[in-house]
Amino acid sequence: MIYIDPPYNTGHDFVYKDSFQDSIENYRAQARLEKQSAADLRGRHHSNWMSMMYPRLRLARELLTDDGYIAISIDDNEHRNLRIICDEIFGESNFLNDIVWVSNLKGRQIGGYGAAKTTERICLYSKDWEKSSALFANVDRLKEIMPTAYKGFNYEVLADNIGDYVIKNELYNTNSAFNEETRPNLVFNIFWNPNTNDVKTGDLTASAPDGYLTITPHENNNGTHKYHAWRWSKDKIGREFYDLHFTIDPAGQAHVYTKIRDFDKTALKDIFTDISTSRGVKDLETILAGKNYFDFAKPVDIISVLIEACTESNDIVMDFFSGSGTTAEAVFKTILLDNLNRKFIAIQLPEAINSSKQATKDGYKSICQIGEERIRRAGQLIEADIEEQNKQLKLGEEPKTVPDIGFRVLKLDSSNFEKVADGALIDNLIKPGRTHDDIIFEMMLKWGLELSLPMEKTEVVGYPITSIAADELICCMDKGVTIEVLEAIAALEPKRVFFLDSVLTDSIKLNAAQIFKRVSDKLGYEIELRTA
Repeated sequence: MIYIDPPYNTGHDFVYKDSFQDSIENYRAQARLEKQSAADLRGRHHSNWMSMMYPRLRLARELLTDDGYIAISIDDNEHRNLRIICDEIFGESNFLNDIVWVSNLKGRQIGGYGAAKTTERICLYSKDWEKSSALFANVDRLKEIMPTAYKGFNYEVLADNIGDYVIKNELYNTNSAFNEETRPNLVFNIFWNPNTNDVKTGDLTASAPDGYLTITPHENNNGTHKYHAWRWSKDKIGREFYDLHFTIDPAGQAHVYTKIRDFDKTALKDIFTDISTSRGVKDLETILAGKNYFDFAKPVDIISVLIEACTESNDIVMDFFSGSGTTAEAVFKTILLDNLNRKFIAIQLPEAINSSKQATKDGYKSICQIGEERIRRAGQLIEADIEEQNKQLKLGEEPKTVPDIGFRVLKLDSSNFEKVADGALIDNLIKPGRTHDDIIFEMMLKWGLELSLPMEKTEVVGYPITSIAADELICCMDKGVTIEVLEAIAALEPKRVFFLDSVLTDSIKLNAAQIFKRVSDKLGYEIELRTA
């Protein structure tokens, strides 16, 4: 899943300095504009925003799995243009919802004209609608955070030999358009034996067997047809009769309902209520010990609900306008609520903070640093909360485990190596200020290894090594490599081994090739060696 909260292009929040070829002079000429009024140049104003968004959304689509979703927060400034872009990139058929978020019920008058604004939008698209499904979230949680939109659900919980269930609707289709004319195969009698709970079906003219009660289709109220059709076919009733619940009313008439076993979930609605914009600011203040650095941070609950509905265990959630890190915190919160592990990728330009801002006075130089601190503190709060819960366990209750709250911070940069004339990389031309870890991450990228893989600093026979993913890759970055060290590394049976070229002598290189070839022959696969 991808969630993004891009700049709304309100005139003061556009910081993306992508290079667009069309000059203002050429734009005026093409548009036949004689003056540079703000109204005349509005087309260019939108064009810059769309030119910034288009390539990012094209790439976003390629990063999604076939059953993936992208949710984009937006307001009226660019909503129409966003829909145009997304319809082209994702396809109109993959548009799922314009979720209306009532972000400020008091309303705010921004432009000085028209009605006061109370809502924003969340545009939801799928990668492939045929592989997507209806979206559900936890009933109790939705009732708690959005009580205006989610009411009721106070059903009596029943049980059978399969498990708990509730009953909501009778088996008949409430739409009068489904009747004996349009669905003749779904209009029939159901026979139920209240003593044995056995179920049979038969034509409308058939009589009930001895000991069975007859349940006829529900009377149609459209004035033309006689019956409503059933929602289940005869075959389905025969196969899944155990998911039917029968009752007898005071008049002795039997009724049939479907058992709902996944009753803790309900369909997500295309309106979000009772969560104001100010909630997002308070969420951030809670994490940062009362400090307020953002005026319009998104509420954690908004994103968390979307994550719960759109993802499953071990899915990845990406946000490439991550700002203060709300999405990362929302991933943590969702894991805590449903115990399904997820990973996140949060991306943000290192946008500098105005020196007059409180964040600068508190030691933050960029938005990225605030996001990093927020993610760290969000993990610490989860850990503390679980520890407190484990102190109050009931008899026989298993203690909760802390989910994976670790994260790794990486900065996009050029190669660590200076290139020589033939394009080769030489380690004695490593750029100033680059660390061994910088080089290791670059080699992981070159090998196609995920940058989230665990990294462990350890030793073999006194020589320091870095092991990636339990010896999937072993990196040797220090001088002092001996034959004994090579033998010890080979004994770990790694898939790949990387050496800085400067730490190897010519004789050690020859021995390394022989030692690892011998072990490769024994393992049945070649241990890949690389130096730089």
